[in-house]
Amino acid sequence: MTLLSVVQMNSQDDIEANFIVIESLIQQSKADGAELIVFPENFVCFAGGKQRETATQFEAIQQRLEKLAHQYQIWIVAGTLPCPFRPDGSVISDGRVRTVSLCISPERTEARYDKIHLFDVQVGDAVGGYQESQFFEPGTDVVVAKTPFGNIGLMVCYDLRFPELALTLRTQGANILTAPAAFTYTTGQMHWQLLLQARAMDSQCEVLGAAQQGWHGEKRQTWGHAGATNSRGQILDIITSEGASLITVPFDLAEQNAVRTSMPLMQHRKIINF
Repeated sequence: MTLLSVVQMNSQDDIEANFIVIESLIQQSKADGAELIVFPENFVCFAGGKQRETATQFEAIQQRLEKLAHQYQIWIVAGTLPCPFRPDGSVISDGRVRTVSLCISPERTEARYDKIHLFDVQVGDAVGGYQESQFFEPGTDVVVAKTPFGNIGLMVCYDLRFPELALTLRTQGANILTAPAAFTYTTGQMHWQLLLQARAMDSQCEVLGAAQQGWHGEKRQTWGHAGATNSRGQILDIITSEGASLITVPFDLAEQNAVRTSMPLMQHRKIINF
C-alpha cells in the first residue's frame, strides 16, 4: 500500500508567498508518509490576466519544484503552470500559453501534460463568462506517467467532465488519475464531488482532485473541497475546511486489480455507432 497526498490551496499572485505554503505542505505530506503530493491548478501563481508574465518563469519554477522533489524525496504532480512553449520546444507565437501539469520524481521531471479541454463557458458567477481559449492554446496528447507505485494519468480541471479522456488514460495503463483544479464556486458546488466519483467509476482508477479554495482577487471564488476517491468511486476523504491543507489517502494496487477483475468493465465495453 502507498500513501498519496492531495492538496487544497488558496493561491494568490505572490509567487514567493505561495512557495512558502507549497514547501510547508510537502513537509506535512512527508510527515504523513506519502510518496506523492498533488497540487491544484494555478498553485504557484493565481493571477488572472498575468499568465504570459508567469509563463516567462516556467523553467525557473520547474527547476525549483525539481529541487523540492529531490530535497524531500517525494513525487510531485505540479498542479498547473502556464508555459509559453509546446512540448517540442516551439514557441506559441500568438501570445497565448499552455496550461501544463508536470509529474516530477525525486530525480527529474518525468512527464508533461498540456490541458486538452479549455473552459469556454458562461457560469453566472461574479466573473460571468470564462474564455480560456483566448489566453490558452489546448494540448493534444494524452499522457500517462510511470511511477514505482502505479501509472498516473494526468488530467486538469475541466478535463474531468469528459469521460472519454479518463477511459483513454485507463486503456493506456493508468491506475491513478490526477486532477489539479480551480473549479468555480458555482460549478464546484454542483458537480465537483460527483465528477471525482464518476471518473473513478468509469475508469476504475483512484482519482486525486487537488483544488483551489476561496477568493482570488475581488471576483474569482473557487470551490475547494480537495478530495480523493478509490477505484470503486467511493470518497476516501475530502476537505471541508477553508484555506490550505491536505489529505493523505491509501492506494493499494492489489485491491484495484481485484476490483477490475471482479467487474471487468474494459472487456465488456462496446463501441456503439448509431
